[in-house]
Amino acid sequence: MGLILLEALLALTVLVLIVWWTMFAGRKGGEPPDSGGDGDGDGDGAPTDHR
Repeated sequence: MGLILLEALLALTVLVLIVWWTMFAGRKGGEPPDSGGDGDGDGDGAPTDHR
């Protein structure tokens, strides 16, 4: 029983470390500033027609 609990604790620890690593190991200066909200980078905020 103790071995199962130890293995579950180890798996939870690995999961927490993976989440921590992916959240906080990004850019050194943080995220770039928002360019207007529509995601196409032109800064106008208007939707883009992708036909």
